[in-house]
Amino acid sequence: MLIRLTKELEFQMAHSLTGYDGKCRNIHGHNYRLQVTVEGEPIQNATDAKNGMVADFGDIKRIVQQYVVDVFDHAFVVPEGSPFAGVGETNLIVTPFQPTSENLLIHFASLLEGRFPDRVRLHSLRLWETATSCAELIL
Repeated sequence: MLIRLTKELEFQMAHSLTGYDGKCRNIHGHNYRLQVTVEGEPIQNATDAKNGMVADFGDIKRIVQQYVVDVFDHAFVVPEGSPFAGVGETNLIVTPFQPTSENLLIHFASLLEGRFPDRVRLHSLRLWETATSCAELIL
């Protein structure tokens, strides 16, 4: 049986959307919530320490923490060509894409693909930008 597991992590990040026609063209930040869902079949091997699990929630957290949260937490993210790209921030990330929630999800998926055990597949990501607004990527 295929079972999905979801782990949620939080981080803070600032960004600006170059060329956008609203307030988000200005530097601003969000308290992001990232939900990562993986899927697979539970291990059915009594001698395996993870018997009965698809994956260990702690392992999922460690992977997402290392490849996404530790990189983007308290970062200022702007697209190439942004007037803010040369600002000399200590944690400035310049991306080849507009740092919208949608594009960030695509990028996060690329960072996480292949990081989970072979029997576990990345299924989807949800990124909450505010308490009432999120984007979802289903792979």
